[in-house]
Amino acid sequence: MSLSLAYPRVTTVGDFLALLKPRVMSLVIFTGLAGIVAAPGHLHPLTAFTALLCIAVAAGASGCLNMAYDSDIDGLMTRTATRPIPMGYVAREDALAFGWTLSVAAVATMGLFVNFLAAGLLAFTVFFYVVVYTLWLKRRTPQNIVIGGLSGALPPAIGWASVTGDLSLAPLLLVAIIFMWTPPHFWALSLWRSQDYARAGVPMLPVVSGKPHTRFQILLYTLVLVPLGVLPAFLHIGGPLYLAASSGIGLWFLWEAIGTYRETNEAKEPAAHRLFGVSLVYLAALFATLIIEKLAGIPALALWSRGMMMRTARVANAISHWGSRSSVWSYCFI
Repeated sequence: MSLSLAYPRVTTVGDFLALLKPRVMSLVIFTGLAGIVAAPGHLHPLTAFTALLCIAVAAGASGCLNMAYDSDIDGLMTRTATRPIPMGYVAREDALAFGWTLSVAAVATMGLFVNFLAAGLLAFTVFFYVVVYTLWLKRRTPQNIVIGGLSGALPPAIGWASVTGDLSLAPLLLVAIIFMWTPPHFWALSLWRSQDYARAGVPMLPVVSGKPHTRFQILLYTLVLVPLGVLPAFLHIGGPLYLAASSGIGLWFLWEAIGTYRETNEAKEPAAHRLFGVSLVYLAALFATLIIEKLAGIPALALWSRGMMMRTARVANAISHWGSRSSVWSYCFI
């Protein structure tokens, strides 16, 4: 049931800002920044700022359009009933106009001031989230989060393309990590919000297939995600700090996924609550370490290892050279 006001209320700037889903937007900005920082090459600070701003605005616009098109079911769910449209703070038509205007402006600005590949990827991200996920998948299949997660996974590739003008295995690996992270993250949320989704008629996995099956799927995706999250350390992207963070927090993530799989308290779902929180820490830690290593000048692990091998070879050559000289002097004193 909608909680809309029974009396008029003046729409504020804060209402429109809330339509942009600031918390989700902040995660998108963070992963997009990681793509910009980790990419080889140099981007003028003003161009980098423009690229990041376009990513942020497009993400916010996508969230706004999602709220507009889903306003009928948002009012039925406890988690979303206080959003601006079901509360009556912003008209659905105004939200649609706001969202599409921001989307077009963000893509056009990216194309004009950064490059066309980044703009194309940004446009595809908005289209995939709004049309493919929101309008098509969300109300039709329990795989909505799996397929629709691609839109939220693309910001690192957009950031990377902003710098290089092309794509390679490295940014696609970062996309794959977020793509595999999305299902266990949102399925953990859906375990304790399943009644909300059932009431709104959204076929989330716990509603359609039950909680035991959802727990099993969470564990399967986590078993793939954890080793995948370590791979950037071996593909010239992450360094020793990244390897330590991805391994340590990845094992923590897996431990909580196992706990969720074994959970018996279906009323409160304490393990799913913990897993949801750990999943946020996991993704933030992975991309934070990539940014820190790049800014601190810490080389990627493959380069680090190569440097160690070169230094070891130089030491070995020096010892060998010193040994041959010692042999000559020994012969002279015989």
